[in-house]
Amino acid sequence: MTADLIAVVLLLAVAAYACGGGTDYGAGFWDLTAGGAERGKRPRWLIDHAMAPVWEVNNVWLIFVLVIMWTGFPTLFQTVFSAMWLPLALAAMGLVLRGAGFAFRKPSRRLAGRRLYGAMFAVASVVTPFFLGAAVGGVASGRVAPGTDASADAWTNPTSLMFGLVAIATTAFLGAVFLTADARRFDAPDLVGYFRRRALSALAVLTVLAVITGFVTHEDSPHVWHGLTHGLGLLFVVLAGVAALTTAWLLLRTPSAWLRVTAVGVVASAVIAWGMAQRPYLIPTSLTVSDAAGAPATLTWLAIVTLVALVLVMPAVALLYWLDTHGELEELTEAQLRRGSGGDGEGAPPGG
Repeated sequence: MTADLIAVVLLLAVAAYACGGGTDYGAGFWDLTAGGAERGKRPRWLIDHAMAPVWEVNNVWLIFVLVIMWTGFPTLFQTVFSAMWLPLALAAMGLVLRGAGFAFRKPSRRLAGRRLYGAMFAVASVVTPFFLGAAVGGVASGRVAPGTDASADAWTNPTSLMFGLVAIATTAFLGAVFLTADARRFDAPDLVGYFRRRALSALAVLTVLAVITGFVTHEDSPHVWHGLTHGLGLLFVVLAGVAALTTAWLLLRTPSAWLRVTAVGVVASAVIAWGMAQRPYLIPTSLTVSDAAGAPATLTWLAIVTLVALVLVMPAVALLYWLDTHGELEELTEAQLRRGSGGDGEGAPPGG
């Protein structure tokens, strides 16, 4: 029973990272495709301003996923990281380069430096979700099992390749939706239309890729296919479809606060559908939840620590997201800083 609870927590953490981290990767995707320095100046300005306050916090979910896997399901952790070390190492490298590129691009004084760091950030934002998706596809297709040696087939098979492409399309969709809302918040009507068109295009591409992935899964991963077309897996597939239609309808109208909610609903429902489809396996059809679970005492303490972490961390994360979406975390401009310092250096605060 405790193992099943920890498995649900793991799935929800993966869904949280897919939504939170996926939005950041999507911003990098649109940074990559924004065009040259002059053409892409406005979109990149919005991407920098929208991401700056919260981009690091989304990696908390990735750390949480790794801790749950390592502590709660050590056999799963060993199996996945032994058989998939190469794509996961490439994804980790992408994470580091992406963070470095985003951190160093803005303060860089030279144009060549800004271009280099910007390219590093943008390319890594596409490479990282692809390799993470490919690794998930290897798990879903059952090509990884306890004792499996590392091989290219584990993450270059049809399911892995489709999962990688779906991951990129998903991040592009989330990024465009959130940037549409951010453009409205920053009072940039030209960018509202710019990112709304890209959100609709990304949703269309994602839908096509999802259908193709369904056919591939039918042939390449029959257990997951059966789970997606029956029971709770089918329920969450339907919820993802309804959320996608609702998001498209909202994108065709004036963007509202519900737009982000429905977009997150699409991705979260799809991730949960995949998790439900694999039941009772963590790796179809070789490793069940009970077989992969750690010692009962470890699982009990992990459940307690998870509860404490949720009580302590979740309110802070929720507050951070609320402050960001309500424009309370805007960085000070040089003009505001100058207004805030009087002749004696003790002037009124910015905006005062």
